[in-house]
Amino acid sequence: MGEPGPEAHVVKLHFLYVSVFLALVLQLAHGQEYTYLPNQEVRIDDLPIVKARSSGATAVLVAAIETILHDKNLCCGKDDALADSVLSADPSSLKDLSVKLQGRQHLSDGRPLMVTAQYVPASAMNSGQIVQSLRDKHAMLMQWNSHVYVLYGTIFVETIDPNSGATMYAIRKLLLLDPRFSDERRQVSFNRETDDLGKVQGMLLLTVALP
Repeated sequence: MGEPGPEAHVVKLHFLYVSVFLALVLQLAHGQEYTYLPNQEVRIDDLPIVKARSSGATAVLVAAIETILHDKNLCCGKDDALADSVLSADPSSLKDLSVKLQGRQHLSDGRPLMVTAQYVPASAMNSGQIVQSLRDKHAMLMQWNSHVYVLYGTIFVETIDPNSGATMYAIRKLLLLDPRFSDERRQVSFNRETDDLGKVQGMLLLTVALP
């Protein structure tokens, strides 16, 4: 069987958007008062401005990781903890990067640290995971049109079921940083209604902790 076409990659983000609509239809049918919160926003505003040393894929990837970790002792200087793994990874594949980074690493002074590198392909991207990660102040890497961005915010619709308390999210925009630039070109957004989700390759949630 061949690879799924762009339509297959609408999957969960589109499904959740439709779910919000269906929830509102059920609300009218059963007289229940759902809490509907349009144009909600969450963003991480204190990320450092790290510009890639060149427009090459590896340089952009390094700058993106330095942005989300904002710790030069972790990445990506001469004696840091993750440089070898990052520089040896395929810069066009967040999946390959996740494999190289996942697990136990060491600081330059020998202290161990644990890296969690969760790769999420486009077909499995989940609105709730995106919103929660950003609320927890965890920026992510996102690959769109074969280019790596920092995903630092989102604008979304939030709907709360009054009976179960369950919350549904529908992404409207993803707010991105382009590490190639330090001026106004740095700010980019992915609009769910006008941009093609089929051109998003996936995203990577990266966290580092000392045991």
